[in-house]
Amino acid sequence: MASPGFLFALLLAQAAAPVANNYTIDEPMVRPAAERLVWSDEFDGNRLDPARWSYDTARNRQGWYNGELQYYAANRPENVRVENGHLIIEARREDLDPARYPDWGGQHYTSGRILTRGHEAWTYGFIEVRAKLPCARGTWPAIWLLPETGGWPDGGEVDVMEMVGSEPEVVHATVHSALFVHTRGTQRGAAMPLPGACGGFHDYQLDWRPDSITIGVDGHAYMRVRNDQPGGRGAWPFDAPFHLILNLAMGGSWAAARGMDDAALPQRMEVDYVRVWQAAR
Repeated sequence: MASPGFLFALLLAQAAAPVANNYTIDEPMVRPAAERLVWSDEFDGNRLDPARWSYDTARNRQGWYNGELQYYAANRPENVRVENGHLIIEARREDLDPARYPDWGGQHYTSGRILTRGHEAWTYGFIEVRAKLPCARGTWPAIWLLPETGGWPDGGEVDVMEMVGSEPEVVHATVHSALFVHTRGTQRGAAMPLPGACGGFHDYQLDWRPDSITIGVDGHAYMRVRNDQPGGRGAWPFDAPFHLILNLAMGGSWAAARGMDDAALPQRMEVDYVRVWQAAR
């Protein structure tokens, strides 16, 4: 039998060098029939519901991550509004008056980022967001989840949908953790061509279980990450409450890899509904 010290060193080595797998799948995406609808927003009113959503403006002054170029506005209908049964998150090319917006950091683009943190968070379940996306160069719409507590990437991140204007009509699904993250070259994810992503609504779906995370579009699953790697929470922190985020970023090294198309602005991400199902407790 190996010594305890050897076993401990082996576990550390495994945690430091996680095994990379192919996370692309091709199979039906089916919501479990036994689950019930526990939360939704159909955007039937005339404004964003403050009992469901908050604005995230935390880094407006110092600038947002990934080299992004936008200012995220709060309570500004030019950027976030509800109309005709849809949530509109709109990116615009404009400068703001610092007297009216004291947290403005000099950005030349405005947009919106909303989240359910402080209102609702979930552990496991099936989430579906029906949305229509912008495709102009420089746009970066996203549907994703972060933990209620814990820093990044240790606490985890689930990207249900990202699409960048430098690669339009290709959707990306990604799962991040301390050991599996792009900064280490171990990112876990998959991409799928989605013709018509900019011209019509599609259902972006997450099926989150204790042993797996599956992501798909319109009932078609294209990515699955399993809870089968060593490293403890470094590999799988996805057993805690996560909140949902909807945003439209602008620029950054990925979205603006082919430049920015200011002439195409304003651009919008439209959301028809957000629905969450969970097993009865």
